Amino acid sequence: MRLRLTTWNVNSVRLRAEQVARFVDEQAPDVLCLQEIKCQEAEFPRAAFEAVGLPHIKIAGQKGWHGVAIASRYPIEDVAPLNVCREGHARCVSGKIAGVEVQ
Repeated sequence: MRLRLTTWNVNSVRLRAEQVARFVDEQAPDVLCLQEIKCQEAEFPRAAFEAVGLPHIKIAGQKGWHGVAIASRYPIEDVAPLNVCREGHARCVSGKIAGVEVQ
């Protein structure tokens, strides 16, 4: 299986949900890795991602700062977390998608 993986420093996923939808429609990634989502998990616009075919989402959110997420067409399996930030900021999220570990 081949995966089309993209990354984006989105700088606030809630403000850019419409641009994310347009990008996914145009580029058709299987996996979208987002940095600087700037929201907590409960605030993440899941419905917008589900609507464009990325229903599997793993989030490491943080209020107002940092935060990362993986959105995928395929299920995301749990893997050991990658804890590389000494300050405890939400800067890493990990998962395995179709046998490929994504961090």
